[in-house]
Amino acid sequence: MKTIFRPAASVLVLSLGVGAAPAFAQTTLTGMRAINDQVRDIERDVQDDFARSDDDARFGNPDTKLGLSGSVALTYSGITGNQDTQDLSIGARVRHSNGTFVQTVGLAIEFSEAAGTTTEKSAFGVYDANYYFNDKFYGFVLGRLNTDGLAVTATEYKNDGFLGVGPGVRIVNTPDTTWRLQAGVGASYLEDGLGAETTEVGYIASSRFYHRFTDTMFATMDTDVLTSDTATRVNNELGMNFKMTDALSTRVSYITDYNDARAIKTDNKLGVSLVIGF
Repeated sequence: MKTIFRPAASVLVLSLGVGAAPAFAQTTLTGMRAINDQVRDIERDVQDDFARSDDDARFGNPDTKLGLSGSVALTYSGITGNQDTQDLSIGARVRHSNGTFVQTVGLAIEFSEAAGTTTEKSAFGVYDANYYFNDKFYGFVLGRLNTDGLAVTATEYKNDGFLGVGPGVRIVNTPDTTWRLQAGVGASYLEDGLGAETTEVGYIASSRFYHRFTDTMFATMDTDVLTSDTATRVNNELGMNFKMTDALSTRVSYITDYNDARAIKTDNKLGVSLVIGF
């Protein structure tokens, strides 16, 4: 029997901030709207951190809806007057499954403008396909493309993409411990801000590890490696999830991002998230 912790329905600060003031007080001048917006942003960040420990393929072929499914989200804001700004964000996720073959496409687009000057113009797309031969072996195809419309120098990348294919295997698959590995070969493509292009053979390897110590504590370790002649990039995330009570959950994570093409090769991030629901 598998146990997956889900954060409680509300964060402590949100529970204290929403519903305490009458409707007519929810204005910009009183500050209530601003604090509620900030609290919602904090809650969303916490929920996102907890969601990083989720893995729908942890115990095998994910039990997804057959056929086509997905969602699209869009947000836009524009300000005129003392400030002239525009912000547009679009996100989409489409999935198709026939049971043994699962394909997912994700897309995120960001555009921002201030005083007539573009401050952000980027897009990020991922194609992920998995064919499950049985409970232990599977094959994958992974495509990724990052674009930055504001890249103008040789140290910035206008386009950064990779397309790879390879096998995957489940080393361990029990209710308390799962571990799967996949590795593949493909093509890595880079275009810098000056238009110089580099296409080369790239290699990708990934590891997904999960272990449940008790009914209230589990750990995850996710590792991805992408290497080519230009650079070796590694991302590793160690997470510890604790469920003290039905209403109290904590996640501690440590993320390491390595890129040997940078002057400072390693970035580290420690994250602590706490959810209290009542």
